[in-house]
Order: sequence, then structure tokens, then C-alpha cells
Amino acid sequence: MSKPNIHRNGRHVGIDISKTTLDIHVLESDIHWQSDNSEAGIKPLVSRLARYKLSRIIVEATGGYERKLVELLASKGLPVVVVQPVQARQFAKAQGVLAKTDKIDARMLAQFGATMKPQVRPIQSIKIRHIRDLLARKRQLTESRTQELNRAQKAEKVIASSHRRLIRILDKEIEWVNARLEKCVSAIAEWKTTYDLLTSVPGVGDGVAFTLLGELPELGSLTSRQVAALTGLAPYNHDSGNMRGKRRIKGGRAPIRTMLYMAMMCAIQHNPVMKSFYVRLVEQGKHKKVALTACMRKLMTILNAMVRDGKAWQQA
Repeated sequence: MSKPNIHRNGRHVGIDISKTTLDIHVLESDIHWQSDNSEAGIKPLVSRLARYKLSRIIVEATGGYERKLVELLASKGLPVVVVQPVQARQFAKAQGVLAKTDKIDARMLAQFGATMKPQVRPIQSIKIRHIRDLLARKRQLTESRTQELNRAQKAEKVIASSHRRLIRILDKEIEWVNARLEKCVSAIAEWKTTYDLLTSVPGVGDGVAFTLLGELPELGSLTSRQVAALTGLAPYNHDSGNMRGKRRIKGGRAPIRTMLYMAMMCAIQHNPVMKSFYVRLVEQGKHKKVALTACMRKLMTILNAMVRDGKAWQQA
């Protein structure tokens, strides 16, 4: 992907995306028009937007309907920013806008970009998004398998064989996804090196390594604070006046945190460094979940440093 071509005093564009249509609003010119959310509609739209001097093009994450548009905008070097729907809706409410139509939403997105000025970051490569798609599919299949196992435990004999057949099918699909993930990682030397570094840590297996490659491609270029924030492991204060609330973790990339939690349950049993750190925290009076979260944060700091320095795990 080419580097975004950002004009500091350029125009702000908001694009509201639905399954079939795109509503576009250029804030500074107060222009609105509509295009089809298809290849035939996206290509001329991108060509038209490329004629403007742009600061930001704001679109919402819609679960996949935005993908073709975002990929083509990024490939043309246009400064596209994908924001979460909750951010845009909270901004609209703060502006006193309670009505909701596609045209209004497009204008609010453009205004959000002009007011909040979200950072324009390079869009992830197609290969990284391919890994993320495979990881998402693996989570779906694993969740379905867990649900089916739970149903099988309570099933009558007359339908028990149906549960067993479906579990076998899900097992095969999970194996297929794992094989595709291994193939993707092995095809790129840099990813293979990172994978080998990550899996050299006791307690870190394919699940964590693949998840970090797909969900945290910045690993190795972050500070300790940045890696904690991006993985949702940074504790935030909850204070008001004389009240001092508990510090809690929030935000970040949920798939990483979920996978790290499961990995840490294993690591505190088989990784001497993590085990001694966890035991020490518990002995100091920390709640077990708090201690586990601290271990997850410490592990991510270690992994980030290992990838940064290109050094495998060392027991000392």
C-alpha cells in the first residue's frame, strides 16, 4: 500500500456505508452524492475523490462492507481512516444530532474528521488482513465446537451421533484453518522469523503467535506503554475528587487479550519466569486475576523486546 497523501488544509470527506450504497459528503464544499457499493460504483468514486486535496476520508467499520472501498482508497494513496461506529455516534450526540439517516451520518463522519482529526495510519497489507480473516474464522469454529461439546454432554442417545458428526466436521475445518495459517506465515521470511522468536517462549504456542502476527503487526516497534495499551492490558485510573477507584484495564485489541489469557493459564504452570512472578504477586496479596493480568502485561513487554532485538527466549 502506498503512503497516504495528506494535505494539512485539505477537505474532509465522510462516507456512510451500507450493503448496497455509499453516501458521500465533502464537508468544506457541502456536497453530497450517492454511489453503489460495488466495484462499478467504487472505482469512479475513488477517481473523483482523488481530484480533491484531502486531509481525511472517514468511514465506519461495518463488519466487511467497507473493505473494498478502503482497500482501493488506500491503494491510491488517499488518507482513509476507519473509525468505530460508537465513536461516530457519540460524536453526533455531543453535537446534538439525534436524527439518523445515511445522508446525516455521512456529514457527521466528515465533521468528526475535521473536529477530532484522527490519525491517518497506513492500511494493513492484504496478507496481514488474510491472516486476520483466518484467525477470525478459527475463533468462530472454536466457539461453535465448544457449544456443540456442551450440547453433546446433555444430549439424548437418539441425537448423540449427530453431535459427534458435527464435532468431527468442525475439527477438520479447524485443522484446515491452522494449515492455511502455517502456510501464510512460512511464505514470508520476516513472519517466520518472528514466529520462531515468539514460540521459543514456554507457554506461547501457535495460537498466540498467529494472533500477534495478524492482530499486532507493530510488535517490536512499540514502547512498553504502547504495547500494553494496544493489547488492552494498560490499567486506567477511575478517580473523582477524594474517591480513588480501582484501576481497570479496558480497550485495546480484544482478540489478543483473550488469547493471552488462555496462554497465561498455561504459562504460569510451565514457564518458570511467569510462574515465579505470578506466585510473588499473589503472596503480596494481589487478587489472582490482577496477578494474571500483570503477568500478561509482563509477557507482552518481553515479547515486544524479543522481536525488537531479534533474540529468542533466554531462561536467565
